[in-house]
Amino acid sequence: MSQTKLKIQGGLPSFPEGPPQWPVADTALRQSVNEALSSGQWGKYDGDLTLRLQSELQTRFSARHSLLCSSGTISVELALRGAGVKSGDEVILSAYDFPGNFRCIEAIGATPVLVDVVRDGWVMDHLEVTQAISEKTSAIVVSHLHGQIAKVEKICDIAESKGIKVVEDVCQSPGASLDGKTLGSFGDVATYSFGGSKLLSAGRGGAIASDDDGIIQRAKVFAHRGNDAFPLSQIQAALLLPQLQQLDSRNLKRQAAAQKIAEAVNRLDDFIALEISEVADAQAEVGGFYKLPIMIAEDSSIDRSRFLSIIQAEGVAMDIGFRGFAKRSARRCRAIGDLSNARLAATQTMLLHHPILLADDEQVERLMGVIKRCHEFCRND
Repeated sequence: MSQTKLKIQGGLPSFPEGPPQWPVADTALRQSVNEALSSGQWGKYDGDLTLRLQSELQTRFSARHSLLCSSGTISVELALRGAGVKSGDEVILSAYDFPGNFRCIEAIGATPVLVDVVRDGWVMDHLEVTQAISEKTSAIVVSHLHGQIAKVEKICDIAESKGIKVVEDVCQSPGASLDGKTLGSFGDVATYSFGGSKLLSAGRGGAIASDDDGIIQRAKVFAHRGNDAFPLSQIQAALLLPQLQQLDSRNLKRQAAAQKIAEAVNRLDDFIALEISEVADAQAEVGGFYKLPIMIAEDSSIDRSRFLSIIQAEGVAMDIGFRGFAKRSARRCRAIGDLSNARLAATQTMLLHHPILLADDEQVERLMGVIKRCHEFCRND
């Protein structure tokens, strides 16, 4: 479909049908759920499906143990508690991150210590970590966000030398890898989310995974209140099992589309997107593109709210990024430096939702075209 006018100019939307549906209701999911219903597994507190899901998560994400839970948010709290974080401790966190991670630290009674993200990016700057460490530091939360992979190996080296645990937040990037090694297997414990919009979706749900027996045991002790206080159901496990089998092929398809879109965006003045390499072999870096980020350059005259309202009217699922924590009160956290990169990410980031990355080539090309036309309109408006 080719349009000469944008909707704001009186034309038809570029995507009149709206964004692609997610989650995708395919045959494999229907079959898995029907089997859970017919076998009676769906009503069990503990059943074969959750046990099988744990086993497959451990195999796929290279961990000896896993614990299922009710959300990605509670997975972060369970991981922190499993890592031994207690009231009065400090936990290092990016100043641009999912808001629930900050609240999970507070829920334990610990203090978030904020470090900056990389320039024109969205993940923790490993060069900021050392100066954030104090005698109270017990953990570091390292999030892989918006398809960008943090320098997790370097952060783990720093943490290990100081006896600090690393919680690797992989909620946005299940199945992503660095140098052939799956994300989540670098830190002491990994967190996963199975929320309705996530790459692995059960509507709700989450998990932690670790090689450390003690971490998993402490998380289990906290979660057990006569029974599991943060459960994931058999039906949710039935939905997740076939998606695990599809994850690698879908991640590669998303990466190929993300690369094309990012290259097109980087040819436009005002916008900054990730540099995404082509997946050439098993050792290549594979991102988890739950959100594809576009940053408006600091010196650009384009207004983020204006651009988003125009492109959303075209039927594109794009919105603002996280607000970040740089403006949080010093009563709630400790900050290292001025957090200038995190402040920029919070005010200038736009995020494209992932379902379009699985669309056919024509739709991806149409998306690239509408981003360009919306950009041109805003520059000339």
